[in-house]
Amino acid sequence: MTASADATACIIDVLSGRLLHRLSGHESEISKVSFNPKGTQVLTASADKTAKLWDVETGECLQTLEGHTDEIFSCAFNYEGSTIITGSKDNTCRVWRS
Repeated sequence: MTASADATACIIDVLSGRLLHRLSGHESEISKVSFNPKGTQVLTASADKTAKLWDVETGECLQTLEGHTDEIFSCAFNYEGSTIITGSKDNTCRVWRS
């Protein structure tokens, strides 16, 4: 998994080095990525003040998390994968439940 200043993230097969999906949809650089515990979803955090939830198999954006008023620099799933936390330069953390 990669995150980039070009507002995309890439899911790469580590064994073959083959690009599986290029995740596009953010409007600014992606600063953090995080997989859910099952490895079926990935979360991206961006300077565009949003986080996005993606399906690993299809590369489809499942949900956009909006509400921060500044860049999101951190994101993580809980150990069950049912809750997401994001941290932002707006001095807040948000908890999101699926």
